[in-house]
Amino acid sequence: MERFLKRHEDRISGTIAGFDRVLFRGSLLSLCHQGGIDRFLSSQRVLCKDFAPFALRITDGLKMHVEKYVQQQKRPLIYLPSSKESKEDTARKIMEQDKIREGLICVLTCVEPCQAFGVRRNRELKQLNVVLQERKCLHYYFYFVDREFGLMHVRLQSWLPLTIQVCINGREYLARQMEQQGISYRQVDNCFTHIDDLPRAQTLLDRLVQRNWSPTLNAFAKLVNPWLSRKAKPRLQAYYWTTRQGEYATDVMFKDPESLQEIYSTLFMHAIRHFSSEQVLRFLARRPQQRFDGEVRTDLQRRVEGVRIKHWVEENSIKMYDKAGSVLRVETTINNPRRFSVWRRGRLQGRSMMRWMPLRKGIADIRRRVALSRAANNRYFDALAVVGESRPSHQLLDPVSKRVEADVRKYRPLYPITPQESAIYRALLRGEYQLQGIRNEDLRKHLFDNDQLDKIQRRKLAGRVTRLLRLLRAHKLIYKVLRTNYYRITKKGYEIMTTSLIFRETNLALLAT
Repeated sequence: MERFLKRHEDRISGTIAGFDRVLFRGSLLSLCHQGGIDRFLSSQRVLCKDFAPFALRITDGLKMHVEKYVQQQKRPLIYLPSSKESKEDTARKIMEQDKIREGLICVLTCVEPCQAFGVRRNRELKQLNVVLQERKCLHYYFYFVDREFGLMHVRLQSWLPLTIQVCINGREYLARQMEQQGISYRQVDNCFTHIDDLPRAQTLLDRLVQRNWSPTLNAFAKLVNPWLSRKAKPRLQAYYWTTRQGEYATDVMFKDPESLQEIYSTLFMHAIRHFSSEQVLRFLARRPQQRFDGEVRTDLQRRVEGVRIKHWVEENSIKMYDKAGSVLRVETTINNPRRFSVWRRGRLQGRSMMRWMPLRKGIADIRRRVALSRAANNRYFDALAVVGESRPSHQLLDPVSKRVEADVRKYRPLYPITPQESAIYRALLRGEYQLQGIRNEDLRKHLFDNDQLDKIQRRKLAGRVTRLLRLLRAHKLIYKVLRTNYYRITKKGYEIMTTSLIFRETNLALLAT
Protein backbone atom coordinates (compact mmCIF):
# COMPACT_ATOMS: atom_id res chain seq x y z
CA MET A 1 0.00 0.00 0.00
CA GLU A 2 2.98 2.30 0.52
CA ARG A 3 3.39 2.62 -3.24
CA PHE A 4 -0.11 4.08 -3.59
CA LEU A 5 0.42 6.46 -0.67
CA LYS A 6 3.80 7.57 -2.01
CA ARG A 7 2.33 8.17 -5.46
CA HIS A 8 -0.38 10.49 -4.11
CA GLU A 9 1.28 11.79 -0.94
CA ASP A 10 0.63 15.43 -1.85
CA ARG A 11 -3.14 14.71 -1.92
CA ILE A 12 -3.49 12.42 1.12
CA SER A 13 -3.83 13.47 4.75
CA GLY A 14 -3.80 9.97 6.31
CA THR A 15 -5.20 6.44 6.44
CA ILE A 16 -7.15 4.35 8.93
CA ALA A 17 -7.86 0.62 8.66
CA GLY A 18 -10.11 -1.60 10.73
CA PHE A 19 -13.48 -3.23 11.14
CA ASP A 20 -16.47 -1.58 9.55
CA ARG A 21 -19.59 -3.67 10.19
CA VAL A 22 -19.17 -6.95 12.06
CA LEU A 23 -22.02 -9.40 12.50
CA PHE A 24 -21.63 -12.03 15.23
CA ARG A 25 -23.99 -15.01 15.29
CA GLY A 26 -24.76 -16.99 18.42
CA SER A 27 -26.00 -20.59 18.27
CA LEU A 28 -27.11 -22.88 21.10
CA LEU A 29 -24.95 -25.88 20.26
CA SER A 30 -26.82 -28.06 22.74
CA LEU A 31 -30.03 -27.89 20.67
CA CYS A 32 -29.45 -26.24 17.28
CA HIS A 33 -29.18 -29.57 15.43
CA GLN A 34 -31.30 -32.71 15.16
CA GLY A 35 -29.50 -34.75 17.80
CA GLY A 36 -29.34 -31.77 20.16
CA ILE A 37 -33.04 -30.96 20.05
CA ASP A 38 -33.92 -34.64 20.57
CA ARG A 39 -31.73 -34.84 23.69
CA PHE A 40 -33.02 -31.49 24.96
CA LEU A 41 -36.68 -32.54 24.63
CA SER A 42 -35.89 -35.87 26.27
CA SER A 43 -34.24 -34.11 29.24
CA GLN A 44 -37.38 -31.95 29.61
CA ARG A 45 -39.66 -35.01 29.26
CA VAL A 46 -41.40 -33.46 26.25
CA LEU A 47 -42.89 -35.70 23.55
CA CYS A 48 -42.81 -34.66 19.90
CA LYS A 49 -46.60 -34.26 19.91
CA ASP A 50 -46.23 -31.75 22.77
CA PHE A 51 -43.42 -29.77 21.16
CA ALA A 52 -45.60 -26.87 19.91
CA PRO A 53 -47.04 -25.99 23.38
CA PHE A 54 -43.58 -26.37 24.93
CA ALA A 55 -41.93 -24.09 22.34
CA LEU A 56 -44.79 -21.61 22.68
CA ARG A 57 -44.19 -21.43 26.43
CA ILE A 58 -40.54 -20.50 25.77
CA THR A 59 -41.61 -17.88 23.21
CA ASP A 60 -44.21 -16.42 25.63
CA GLY A 61 -41.59 -16.20 28.37
CA LEU A 62 -39.32 -14.33 25.99
CA LYS A 63 -42.16 -11.98 25.00
CA MET A 64 -42.95 -11.19 28.65
CA HIS A 65 -39.29 -10.47 29.33
CA VAL A 66 -39.08 -8.04 26.39
CA GLU A 67 -42.25 -6.20 27.38
CA LYS A 68 -41.06 -5.89 30.98
CA TYR A 69 -37.63 -4.68 29.83
CA VAL A 70 -38.98 -1.89 27.61
CA GLN A 71 -41.33 -0.78 30.39
CA GLN A 72 -38.43 -0.54 32.81
CA GLN A 73 -36.36 1.43 30.31
CA LYS A 74 -39.40 3.53 29.28
CA ARG A 75 -38.65 2.95 25.62
CA PRO A 76 -41.03 2.01 22.75
CA LEU A 77 -41.78 -1.48 21.45
CA ILE A 78 -42.68 -1.09 17.75
CA TYR A 79 -43.97 -3.69 15.30
CA LEU A 80 -42.84 -3.26 11.68
CA PRO A 81 -45.31 -4.77 9.17
CA SER A 82 -42.63 -5.22 6.48
CA SER A 83 -39.22 -6.84 6.87
CA LYS A 84 -37.92 -4.65 4.02
CA GLU A 85 -38.32 -1.48 6.07
CA SER A 86 -34.96 -0.12 7.26
CA LYS A 87 -34.74 -0.84 10.97
CA GLU A 88 -31.59 1.22 11.46
CA ASP A 89 -33.21 4.30 9.90
CA THR A 90 -36.21 3.86 12.21
CA ALA A 91 -33.93 3.54 15.24
CA ARG A 92 -31.90 6.62 14.23
CA LYS A 93 -35.04 8.72 13.89
CA ILE A 94 -36.18 7.71 17.37
CA MET A 95 -32.69 8.34 18.76
CA GLU A 96 -32.57 11.86 17.31
CA GLN A 97 -36.16 12.61 18.21
CA ASP A 98 -35.79 11.52 21.85
CA LYS A 99 -32.14 12.68 22.09
CA ILE A 100 -30.88 9.33 23.32
CA ARG A 101 -27.18 9.51 24.16
CA GLU A 102 -26.81 6.17 25.95
CA GLY A 103 -28.87 3.07 26.65
CA LEU A 104 -31.79 1.40 24.89
CA ILE A 105 -33.28 3.31 21.96
CA CYS A 106 -36.17 0.99 21.10
CA VAL A 107 -37.13 -2.60 20.41
CA LEU A 108 -38.43 -3.33 16.92
CA THR A 109 -40.30 -6.52 16.07
CA CYS A 110 -40.77 -8.01 12.64
CA VAL A 111 -41.77 -11.35 11.11
CA GLU A 112 -38.87 -12.68 9.00
CA PRO A 113 -37.77 -15.97 7.40
CA CYS A 114 -35.52 -18.15 9.52
CA GLN A 115 -34.42 -21.69 10.35
CA ALA A 116 -36.65 -22.90 13.19
CA PHE A 117 -37.87 -26.18 14.63
CA GLY A 118 -41.25 -27.65 13.78
CA VAL A 119 -43.03 -30.99 13.90
CA ARG A 120 -43.11 -33.11 10.76
CA ARG A 121 -44.83 -36.45 10.24
CA ASN A 122 -42.66 -39.33 9.02
CA ARG A 123 -45.14 -41.44 7.05
CA GLU A 124 -42.72 -44.32 6.48
CA LEU A 125 -41.92 -44.80 10.16
CA LYS A 126 -45.38 -43.60 11.24
CA GLN A 127 -44.03 -41.22 13.83
CA LEU A 128 -43.55 -37.50 14.53
CA ASN A 129 -40.13 -35.81 14.32
CA VAL A 130 -38.98 -32.37 15.40
CA VAL A 131 -36.89 -31.03 12.51
CA LEU A 132 -35.16 -27.80 11.55
CA GLN A 133 -36.95 -26.21 8.62
CA GLU A 134 -37.51 -22.96 6.74
CA ARG A 135 -40.32 -20.97 8.30
CA LYS A 136 -41.21 -17.47 9.50
CA CYS A 137 -41.30 -16.23 13.06
CA LEU A 138 -41.14 -13.02 15.06
CA HIS A 139 -37.73 -11.42 15.60
CA TYR A 140 -36.76 -8.80 18.17
CA TYR A 141 -34.31 -6.02 17.26
CA PHE A 142 -32.81 -4.30 20.32
CA TYR A 143 -31.18 -1.01 19.31
CA PHE A 144 -28.73 0.52 21.79
CA VAL A 145 -26.41 3.48 22.09
CA ASP A 146 -23.71 1.58 23.90
CA ARG A 147 -21.14 3.39 26.01
CA GLU A 148 -18.34 1.51 24.24
CA PHE A 149 -19.68 0.57 20.79
CA GLY A 150 -22.05 3.46 20.01
CA LEU A 151 -25.08 2.63 17.86
CA MET A 152 -25.51 -1.15 17.63
CA HIS A 153 -28.23 -3.77 17.69
CA VAL A 154 -29.00 -7.29 18.89
CA ARG A 155 -31.38 -9.48 16.88
CA LEU A 156 -33.08 -12.39 18.68
CA GLN A 157 -35.24 -15.08 17.12
CA SER A 158 -38.37 -15.71 19.22
CA TRP A 159 -38.80 -19.43 18.35
CA LEU A 160 -36.47 -22.31 19.05
CA PRO A 161 -33.50 -22.54 18.50
CA LEU A 162 -33.46 -18.84 19.58
CA THR A 163 -30.60 -17.84 17.28
CA ILE A 164 -29.10 -14.45 18.12
CA GLN A 165 -27.03 -11.89 16.20
CA VAL A 166 -24.98 -9.00 17.55
CA CYS A 167 -24.04 -6.28 15.06
CA ILE A 168 -21.45 -3.63 15.87
CA ASN A 169 -19.69 -0.99 13.77
CA GLY A 170 -15.97 -0.44 14.10
CA ARG A 171 -16.18 3.22 13.12
CA GLU A 172 -18.84 3.88 15.78
CA TYR A 173 -16.57 2.17 18.31
CA LEU A 174 -13.60 4.31 17.25
CA ALA A 175 -15.63 7.53 17.55
CA ARG A 176 -16.56 6.64 21.14
CA GLN A 177 -12.98 5.76 22.02
CA MET A 178 -11.58 8.97 20.54
CA GLU A 179 -14.10 11.04 22.49
CA GLN A 180 -12.92 9.40 25.70
CA GLN A 181 -9.27 9.96 24.75
CA GLY A 182 -9.84 13.57 23.76
CA ILE A 183 -8.86 13.09 20.10
CA SER A 184 -10.51 15.59 17.77
CA TYR A 185 -12.07 14.24 14.56
CA ARG A 186 -14.61 14.93 11.82
CA GLN A 187 -17.10 12.17 11.03
CA VAL A 188 -19.52 11.98 8.10
CA ASP A 189 -21.94 9.04 8.21
CA ASN A 190 -19.77 5.97 8.63
CA CYS A 191 -16.31 7.35 7.91
CA PHE A 192 -13.83 9.94 9.15
CA THR A 193 -12.66 12.80 6.96
CA HIS A 194 -10.09 14.01 9.50
CA ILE A 195 -8.45 12.65 12.67
CA ASP A 196 -5.97 14.73 14.65
CA ASP A 197 -3.90 11.82 15.99
CA LEU A 198 -3.99 9.00 13.44
CA PRO A 199 -1.43 6.67 15.13
CA ARG A 200 -3.38 6.71 18.41
CA ALA A 201 -6.66 6.26 16.55
CA GLN A 202 -5.27 3.23 14.70
CA THR A 203 -4.13 1.73 18.00
CA LEU A 204 -7.62 2.20 19.45
CA LEU A 205 -9.27 0.59 16.44
CA ASP A 206 -6.86 -2.37 16.55
CA ARG A 207 -8.16 -3.23 20.03
CA LEU A 208 -11.18 -4.83 18.39
CA VAL A 209 -8.88 -7.43 16.84
CA GLN A 210 -7.17 -8.32 20.13
CA ARG A 211 -10.38 -8.34 22.14
CA ASN A 212 -11.72 -11.42 23.93
CA TRP A 213 -15.21 -11.30 22.45
CA SER A 214 -16.96 -14.10 24.35
CA PRO A 215 -17.65 -12.18 27.63
CA THR A 216 -18.96 -9.14 25.75
CA LEU A 217 -21.25 -11.11 23.45
CA ASN A 218 -22.51 -13.31 26.30
CA ALA A 219 -23.39 -10.19 28.29
CA PHE A 220 -25.58 -8.89 25.44
CA ALA A 221 -27.20 -12.32 25.08
CA LYS A 222 -28.10 -12.55 28.78
CA LEU A 223 -29.58 -9.06 28.62
CA VAL A 224 -32.16 -10.03 25.98
CA ASN A 225 -32.67 -13.79 26.51
CA PRO A 226 -34.17 -14.70 29.93
CA TRP A 227 -33.68 -18.44 29.38
CA LEU A 228 -29.91 -18.06 29.90
CA SER A 229 -30.44 -17.11 33.56
CA ARG A 230 -29.40 -19.61 36.24
CA LYS A 231 -32.90 -19.48 37.73
CA ALA A 232 -34.64 -20.17 34.40
CA LYS A 233 -36.43 -23.48 33.86
CA PRO A 234 -35.49 -24.82 31.42
CA ARG A 235 -32.08 -23.21 31.55
CA LEU A 236 -30.23 -22.98 28.23
CA GLN A 237 -26.48 -23.26 27.81
CA ALA A 238 -24.35 -20.34 26.63
CA TYR A 239 -24.16 -19.43 22.95
CA TYR A 240 -21.38 -20.49 20.63
CA TRP A 241 -20.24 -17.39 18.72
CA THR A 242 -19.20 -17.18 15.09
CA THR A 243 -18.42 -14.28 12.79
CA ARG A 244 -21.17 -14.45 10.22
CA GLN A 245 -19.92 -11.43 8.28
CA GLY A 246 -16.85 -9.27 8.75
CA GLU A 247 -16.23 -6.09 6.77
CA TYR A 248 -12.66 -4.81 7.03
CA ALA A 249 -12.16 -1.38 5.45
CA THR A 250 -9.07 0.66 4.66
CA ASP A 251 -9.85 4.37 4.33
CA VAL A 252 -7.50 6.78 2.58
CA MET A 253 -8.40 10.33 3.62
CA PHE A 254 -7.69 12.97 1.00
CA LYS A 255 -7.09 16.60 1.91
CA ASP A 256 -10.22 17.79 0.11
CA PRO A 257 -12.90 16.38 -2.22
CA GLU A 258 -11.24 17.91 -5.29
CA SER A 259 -8.02 15.96 -4.65
CA LEU A 260 -9.91 12.66 -4.73
CA GLN A 261 -12.26 13.46 -7.59
CA GLU A 262 -9.32 14.36 -9.85
CA ILE A 263 -8.10 10.77 -9.82
CA TYR A 264 -11.12 8.67 -8.78
CA SER A 265 -12.58 8.27 -12.26
CA THR A 266 -9.16 7.11 -13.48
CA LEU A 267 -8.90 4.63 -10.61
CA PHE A 268 -12.19 2.86 -11.20
CA MET A 269 -11.72 2.88 -15.00
CA HIS A 270 -8.36 1.20 -14.46
CA ALA A 271 -10.03 -1.36 -12.18
CA ILE A 272 -12.67 -2.13 -14.80
CA ARG A 273 -10.24 -2.49 -17.69
CA HIS A 274 -7.25 -4.18 -16.08
CA PHE A 275 -8.42 -6.22 -13.07
CA SER A 276 -8.96 -9.59 -14.70
CA SER A 277 -10.24 -12.72 -12.99
CA GLU A 278 -6.66 -13.74 -12.16
CA GLN A 279 -6.05 -10.36 -10.52
CA VAL A 280 -9.24 -10.55 -8.46
CA LEU A 281 -8.32 -14.06 -7.30
CA ARG A 282 -4.92 -12.75 -6.25
CA PHE A 283 -6.48 -9.92 -4.23
CA LEU A 284 -8.40 -12.47 -2.15
CA ALA A 285 -5.42 -14.82 -1.76
CA ARG A 286 -6.73 -17.44 -4.19
CA ARG A 287 -4.52 -19.11 -6.77
CA PRO A 288 -5.98 -19.68 -10.25
CA GLN A 289 -6.04 -23.42 -10.80
CA GLN A 290 -7.56 -25.74 -13.36
CA ARG A 291 -9.70 -27.35 -10.66
CA PHE A 292 -11.18 -23.98 -9.64
CA ASP A 293 -14.83 -24.12 -10.72
CA GLY A 294 -16.15 -21.12 -8.78
CA GLU A 295 -17.37 -17.81 -10.12
CA VAL A 296 -15.43 -14.56 -10.35
CA ARG A 297 -17.44 -11.50 -11.27
CA THR A 298 -17.21 -7.71 -11.15
CA ASP A 299 -20.12 -5.38 -10.52
CA LEU A 300 -20.22 -1.64 -11.20
CA GLN A 301 -22.90 0.42 -9.52
CA ARG A 302 -23.60 4.12 -9.82
CA ARG A 303 -25.11 5.57 -6.65
CA VAL A 304 -26.07 9.04 -5.48
CA GLU A 305 -22.80 9.25 -3.53
CA GLY A 306 -20.64 8.11 -6.44
CA VAL A 307 -19.45 5.00 -8.28
CA ARG A 308 -18.76 1.69 -6.54
CA ILE A 309 -16.91 -1.26 -8.08
CA LYS A 310 -17.18 -4.65 -6.41
CA HIS A 311 -15.38 -7.90 -7.20
CA TRP A 312 -16.72 -11.28 -6.09
CA VAL A 313 -14.84 -14.56 -5.72
CA GLU A 314 -17.61 -17.00 -4.91
CA GLU A 315 -19.11 -15.78 -1.59
CA ASN A 316 -16.33 -13.32 -0.63
CA SER A 317 -15.79 -9.87 -2.08
CA ILE A 318 -13.61 -6.78 -2.25
CA LYS A 319 -14.90 -3.38 -3.31
CA MET A 320 -13.78 0.21 -3.83
CA TYR A 321 -15.87 3.35 -3.50
CA ASP A 322 -15.67 6.96 -2.38
CA LYS A 323 -17.34 8.25 0.78
CA ALA A 324 -18.07 11.73 2.09
CA GLY A 325 -16.43 13.22 -1.00
CA SER A 326 -12.84 12.94 0.26
CA VAL A 327 -12.44 9.34 1.51
CA LEU A 328 -11.37 6.46 -0.74
CA ARG A 329 -12.39 3.15 0.80
CA VAL A 330 -11.34 -0.38 -0.13
CA GLU A 331 -13.27 -2.99 1.83
CA THR A 332 -12.98 -6.76 2.03
CA THR A 333 -15.94 -8.84 3.18
CA ILE A 334 -15.45 -12.47 4.18
CA ASN A 335 -18.74 -14.37 4.20
CA ASN A 336 -17.29 -17.87 3.80
CA PRO A 337 -13.99 -18.26 5.70
CA ARG A 338 -13.65 -21.89 4.61
CA ARG A 339 -12.14 -20.60 1.36
CA PHE A 340 -9.02 -19.59 3.35
CA SER A 341 -6.53 -21.38 5.60
CA VAL A 342 -5.11 -20.80 9.07
CA TRP A 343 -2.01 -22.25 10.70
CA ARG A 344 -3.28 -24.03 13.80
CA ARG A 345 -3.13 -27.29 15.68
CA GLY A 346 -5.10 -30.19 14.26
CA ARG A 347 -5.03 -33.93 13.93
CA LEU A 348 -3.46 -35.76 11.00
CA GLN A 349 -3.40 -39.55 10.90
CA GLY A 350 -4.20 -39.65 14.61
CA ARG A 351 -1.43 -37.24 15.63
CA SER A 352 -1.83 -33.69 16.96
CA MET A 353 0.34 -31.27 14.99
CA MET A 354 0.50 -27.71 13.64
CA ARG A 355 -0.73 -27.58 10.07
CA TRP A 356 -2.66 -25.44 7.57
CA MET A 357 -6.36 -26.00 8.09
CA PRO A 358 -9.55 -24.31 6.81
CA LEU A 359 -10.34 -21.01 8.47
CA ARG A 360 -13.17 -21.38 10.97
CA LYS A 361 -16.24 -19.20 11.39
CA GLY A 362 -15.69 -19.11 15.15
CA ILE A 363 -14.33 -16.00 16.85
CA ALA A 364 -11.15 -17.93 17.68
CA ASP A 365 -9.86 -17.22 14.14
CA ILE A 366 -10.79 -13.54 14.02
CA ARG A 367 -7.16 -12.38 13.97
CA ARG A 368 -6.38 -14.49 10.92
CA ARG A 369 -9.52 -13.15 9.25
CA VAL A 370 -8.31 -9.59 9.86
CA ALA A 371 -4.82 -10.38 8.54
CA LEU A 372 -6.29 -11.79 5.32
CA SER A 373 -8.62 -8.82 4.85
CA ARG A 374 -5.88 -6.27 5.50
CA ALA A 375 -3.57 -7.99 3.03
CA ALA A 376 -6.34 -8.06 0.39
CA ASN A 377 -6.94 -4.32 0.78
CA ASN A 378 -3.22 -3.60 0.53
CA ARG A 379 -2.87 -5.71 -2.63
CA TYR A 380 -5.76 -3.79 -4.18
CA PHE A 381 -4.11 -0.44 -3.43
CA ASP A 382 -0.80 -1.76 -4.76
CA ALA A 383 -2.51 -2.67 -8.04
CA LEU A 384 -3.89 0.89 -8.22
CA ALA A 385 -0.48 2.42 -7.57
CA VAL A 386 0.31 2.45 -11.30
CA VAL A 387 -2.53 4.94 -11.87
CA GLY A 388 -1.83 8.63 -11.77
CA GLU A 389 1.85 8.55 -12.66
CA SER A 390 2.91 12.18 -12.78
CA ARG A 391 6.37 11.57 -14.25
CA PRO A 392 6.94 11.49 -18.01
CA SER A 393 7.20 7.91 -19.23
CA HIS A 394 10.70 8.43 -20.59
CA GLN A 395 11.96 8.90 -17.01
CA LEU A 396 10.90 5.31 -16.35
CA LEU A 397 11.96 3.70 -19.61
CA ASP A 398 15.22 5.53 -20.41
CA PRO A 399 17.29 4.05 -17.52
CA VAL A 400 16.50 0.45 -18.53
CA SER A 401 17.36 1.25 -22.16
CA LYS A 402 21.05 1.48 -21.20
CA ARG A 403 23.67 -1.16 -20.45
CA VAL A 404 24.08 -2.02 -16.76
CA GLU A 405 26.74 -3.79 -14.72
CA ALA A 406 25.95 -6.30 -11.98
CA ASP A 407 28.21 -8.88 -10.30
CA VAL A 408 31.18 -7.76 -12.42
CA ARG A 409 29.22 -8.53 -15.60
CA LYS A 410 27.73 -6.20 -18.16
CA TYR A 411 24.17 -6.73 -19.39
CA ARG A 412 22.50 -5.43 -22.52
CA PRO A 413 19.78 -2.75 -22.47
CA LEU A 414 16.11 -3.67 -22.33
CA TYR A 415 13.76 -2.89 -25.22
CA PRO A 416 10.44 -2.53 -23.37
CA ILE A 417 8.16 -1.82 -26.34
CA THR A 418 9.25 -4.73 -28.52
CA PRO A 419 6.89 -7.71 -29.00
CA GLN A 420 9.43 -10.15 -27.57
CA GLU A 421 9.95 -8.35 -24.26
CA SER A 422 6.28 -7.38 -23.96
CA ALA A 423 5.42 -11.08 -24.03
CA ILE A 424 7.84 -11.62 -21.13
CA TYR A 425 6.21 -8.81 -19.14
CA ARG A 426 2.73 -10.24 -19.73
CA ALA A 427 3.84 -13.62 -18.46
CA LEU A 428 5.47 -12.14 -15.35
CA LEU A 429 2.39 -10.03 -14.55
CA ARG A 430 -0.08 -12.91 -14.74
CA GLY A 431 -2.27 -13.02 -11.64
CA GLU A 432 -1.49 -16.62 -10.66
CA TYR A 433 2.18 -15.75 -10.04
CA GLN A 434 1.69 -12.67 -7.88
CA LEU A 435 1.31 -14.53 -4.57
CA GLN A 436 4.14 -17.06 -4.58
CA GLY A 437 6.20 -15.94 -7.57
CA ILE A 438 7.21 -17.36 -10.95
CA ARG A 439 9.74 -20.07 -11.82
CA ASN A 440 11.90 -20.74 -14.85
CA GLU A 441 9.54 -23.58 -15.80
CA ASP A 442 6.48 -21.32 -15.58
CA LEU A 443 8.05 -18.68 -17.81
CA ARG A 444 9.03 -21.27 -20.41
CA LYS A 445 5.47 -22.56 -20.51
CA HIS A 446 4.11 -19.13 -21.51
CA LEU A 447 6.94 -18.04 -23.84
CA PHE A 448 7.77 -21.23 -25.74
CA ASP A 449 6.06 -24.39 -26.94
CA ASN A 450 8.44 -26.89 -25.35
CA ASP A 451 6.13 -29.90 -25.16
CA GLN A 452 7.56 -31.43 -28.35
CA LEU A 453 11.23 -30.84 -27.42
CA ASP A 454 13.58 -33.55 -26.25
CA LYS A 455 15.53 -33.44 -22.99
CA ILE A 456 18.60 -31.70 -24.45
CA GLN A 457 16.55 -29.04 -26.21
CA ARG A 458 14.57 -28.38 -23.03
CA ARG A 459 17.80 -27.96 -21.09
CA LYS A 460 19.05 -25.42 -23.63
CA LEU A 461 15.73 -23.58 -23.42
CA ALA A 462 15.94 -23.55 -19.59
CA GLY A 463 19.42 -22.01 -19.86
CA ARG A 464 18.08 -19.34 -22.21
CA VAL A 465 15.34 -18.41 -19.73
CA THR A 466 17.88 -18.39 -16.89
CA ARG A 467 19.96 -15.80 -18.78
CA LEU A 468 16.78 -13.80 -19.37
CA LEU A 469 15.98 -13.83 -15.65
CA ARG A 470 19.53 -12.69 -14.86
CA LEU A 471 19.06 -9.79 -17.26
CA LEU A 472 15.85 -8.70 -15.54
CA ARG A 473 17.51 -9.05 -12.13
CA ALA A 474 20.42 -6.91 -13.28
CA HIS A 475 17.95 -4.16 -14.23
CA LYS A 476 16.21 -4.67 -10.85
CA LEU A 477 12.84 -5.58 -12.37
CA ILE A 478 12.66 -8.85 -10.43
CA TYR A 479 14.35 -10.46 -7.43
CA LYS A 480 14.89 -14.07 -6.35
CA VAL A 481 13.09 -15.30 -3.24
CA LEU A 482 15.64 -16.59 -0.72
CA ARG A 483 16.08 -20.39 -0.65
CA THR A 484 13.53 -20.96 -3.44
CA ASN A 485 13.37 -21.14 -7.23
CA TYR A 486 10.77 -18.37 -7.39
CA TYR A 487 11.16 -14.82 -8.67
CA ARG A 488 8.99 -11.84 -7.78
CA ILE A 489 8.52 -8.44 -9.36
CA THR A 490 9.96 -5.33 -7.71
CA LYS A 491 8.23 -1.97 -7.42
CA LYS A 492 10.38 -0.70 -10.29
CA GLY A 493 9.44 -3.78 -12.30
CA TYR A 494 5.73 -3.17 -11.86
CA GLU A 495 6.10 0.44 -13.02
CA ILE A 496 8.18 -0.36 -16.12
CA MET A 497 6.28 -3.46 -17.23
CA THR A 498 2.86 -1.87 -16.78
CA THR A 499 3.90 1.32 -18.55
CA SER A 500 5.38 -0.65 -21.46
CA LEU A 501 2.22 -2.73 -21.92
CA ILE A 502 -0.01 0.34 -21.73
CA PHE A 503 2.06 1.95 -24.51
CA ARG A 504 1.61 -1.09 -26.75
CA GLU A 505 -2.13 -1.34 -26.15
CA THR A 506 -3.00 2.38 -26.35
CA ASN A 507 -4.96 3.48 -29.42
CA LEU A 508 -3.16 6.02 -31.62
CA ALA A 509 -6.31 8.11 -31.77
CA LEU A 510 -6.16 8.56 -28.00
CA LEU A 511 -2.53 9.65 -28.13
CA ALA A 512 -3.40 12.27 -30.74
CA THR A 513 -6.03 13.94 -28.54
